[in-house]
Amino acid sequence: MIALSGFRLAAYVRSHRVHQALLPILAVLAVVYATRAPAGQEAAVLADSAVMIVPFLAWAARSVLDTEPDRQREMSAVLAGGRGRELAAGLLAALAACATFAGLALAWGVLLGMSAGPPGAVLAAGIALHALSTLTGLTLGALTSRALLPSPALSIMALVSGFVAMLLISASPLPWLTVPLTVWMREAGADRLVAQLPGLGAVSLAWCLLGLTAYAWLRRTRP
Repeated sequence: MIALSGFRLAAYVRSHRVHQALLPILAVLAVVYATRAPAGQEAAVLADSAVMIVPFLAWAARSVLDTEPDRQREMSAVLAGGRGRELAAGLLAALAACATFAGLALAWGVLLGMSAGPPGAVLAAGIALHALSTLTGLTLGALTSRALLPSPALSIMALVSGFVAMLLISASPLPWLTVPLTVWMREAGADRLVAQLPGLGAVSLAWCLLGLTAYAWLRRTRP
């Protein structure tokens, strides 16, 4: 399974699909951190970064999962010992790609985007948000991958619409009906992120696990 994950990551890089997510993420980070955040605003800019990279992480996850042609994916399932192992290898490869991009965003913010180093609790919260952002992007990308949505146009529309829906619903009076991205930013801007992180993290993680479970269930009958 690890070997298959490495193979898919290598194919993702060699096919130059990696640039489809990397270049937009670099552009977003250049905008978010165009000026160094003043002291006391570290949590806010880290939360903004974690939210704004979600669609590009989803695109990266989708691209990793779609790099292999369908017939080759079926062959990989046979060689890996079953569809479950093939599915896990794909998710692991996509997770590694998303985590790398999220780590880049976090490092950029901490090293280049702030006038002073963030307090330990804020830094930990920023790391947690970028980890949740990674899982959110992985989930959205998996649910819009070719194995579930064969039409590229429909897949792209679903990915963008899914992210917009997360923002709109999380800005509504019922933010817990999705990953509460907008609430991440609101609580960070109000300097309440550290205190509210356990609840926000639990809700976000629950939705990600639900989405990945749905992906795995839907893939049972699809190559």
